[in-house]
Amino acid sequence: MFELPDVTGIVAAALAEDLGVEREALASSEPSLALLERDVTTAPVVGFDARFFGTVVAREECVVAGLPVAAAVFEALSAAVGLFEPVEFFPLVAEGARVSAGTAVAEVDGLAAVVLSAERTALDFLMVLSGIATETKRWVEAAPLGLAVCDTRKTYPGLRALSKYAVRVGGGTNHRDGLHDMVLIKDNHLRHATIAEAIGRADAANPGLLVEVEADTEAQALEAVVHGADIVLLDNMDDDTTTLVATECLIAAADRGRPLIVEASGNITRDRLQALGAAGVGRVSSSALTLAPPVDFGLDEA
Repeated sequence: MFELPDVTGIVAAALAEDLGVEREALASSEPSLALLERDVTTAPVVGFDARFFGTVVAREECVVAGLPVAAAVFEALSAAVGLFEPVEFFPLVAEGARVSAGTAVAEVDGLAAVVLSAERTALDFLMVLSGIATETKRWVEAAPLGLAVCDTRKTYPGLRALSKYAVRVGGGTNHRDGLHDMVLIKDNHLRHATIAEAIGRADAANPGLLVEVEADTEAQALEAVVHGADIVLLDNMDDDTTTLVATECLIAAADRGRPLIVEASGNITRDRLQALGAAGVGRVSSSALTLAPPVDFGLDEA
């Protein structure tokens, strides 16, 4: 239902970090059981013959996101050590399900040494992504119909694609993925060009890409509309100012026969969403989604 980005690299990097090895060791064409010796607790205490069966439990109410990523962690370590029977990860709820505290969300079955060595990494992905999905769902449910709740590029480095995936699981909308897929002219760009020049140059260099202009004032917003911006971002404006500027921008765009999206960002909170929707804003963007606190999960052996 939710399109998962390729997680091969990030899973390998996360496992390598915990095991204290180079990432290439997780992708070697020659699997090695010696990797498990890097877990200097599990290897001598549990050994390589014991089996493990247990459940992953949500320790607080949340929207679950990251089950396929957790499964990929166990699969990756199983492959890296050369198991003929990889650790199996069985989801018990759907990705995006809202669960209460104490709910078992998955079962894990396989070689104990692999399960325990991969446990923290798998749960960390699940915790972080579920935290993002849970906070996003809160925002989406607080927003009026027609107001899109968007993320931003403020994500933990290396987690951009997965963070935006979790936003989608929570019902939110992705803003641009990065610097490459949409033009966003901000205040520091405007120290080197006027709004008209910046829009013109960006359009000429990147035909077909949407152009958004961040506006700190009413004058900047209207200038962006006049010169053909597709999206005007009203930055750090209060509700009354947003209502005034959004209305003027939409009228100016209609007079020119051009579609326009008005976005609000900067100091946006959930309790402002109803007012912003009524002001004519089409979407809000906030780093509160992708920087949400993690949700706690545990893996308990049966």
